[in-house]
Amino acid sequence: MRTYDELVREADTVSVDGWDFSWLDGRATEERPSWGYARLLGERMAKARAALDIQTGGGEILAGLPALPPVTVATESWPPNLRLAASRLRPRGAWVVADDEEPRLPFADAAFDLVTSRHPVETWWAEIARVLAPGGSYLSQQVGPWSVAELTEYFLGPFDGGHRDPARAREAASSAGLEVVDLRSERLRMEFRDIGAVIYFLRKVIWIVPGFTVSRFAGKLRALHERISAEGPFVAHSARFLIEARKPDGEIGSPAAG
Repeated sequence: MRTYDELVREADTVSVDGWDFSWLDGRATEERPSWGYARLLGERMAKARAALDIQTGGGEILAGLPALPPVTVATESWPPNLRLAASRLRPRGAWVVADDEEPRLPFADAAFDLVTSRHPVETWWAEIARVLAPGGSYLSQQVGPWSVAELTEYFLGPFDGGHRDPARAREAASSAGLEVVDLRSERLRMEFRDIGAVIYFLRKVIWIVPGFTVSRFAGKLRALHERISAEGPFVAHSARFLIEARKPDGEIGSPAAG
């Protein structure tokens, strides 16, 4: 059995660039949503003329699709992810655009008949409505309320994690002039089987424990290591929701876009 110090050293130095979690294989598990986002995305992309993927990460999801539209654009803000996305997507004929995490999207009105995003930090509904062509759709899998709250509360104590409510997303989409045609949510079991998996996850998914570092939480990490060693995996639950919204035919721009 590997020691605590060995597990910590490895997990604290391995690269966390991109949005590939294969490093956790055998060390952590997470149930997948029943709707199959990658499958749905592939179906929508195969029918689209021009598509935009917002906050694409390292481009992993798009790069794994069997077909991309004739015009495919992906945006990303973090430089290490930009490089990964470009290396994966440019050979597929897609454009990768550096963009910050604030609106306005650097695209013309009604430029895309499909806009997508997986786990966006924030959804810019008015901008999405603006760049969608009439009859176009937005498809997104998002993080739901109190996702992985067990891990957050272990390190930080009670918190208000309810701001990612799917009902709020529906209201925001409607306010931007979009019609929500699908909205589903699920809670999914997660298991962390060693302390290295916890550290890697928190370094990569930085909003679960904001400001996380090994040195800052050394005492709690060691205590959690001892707990996992004695009792088995640390169990948490992620929250995910799927939302699909359509822009009505004949509508250019969005009332909320100004």
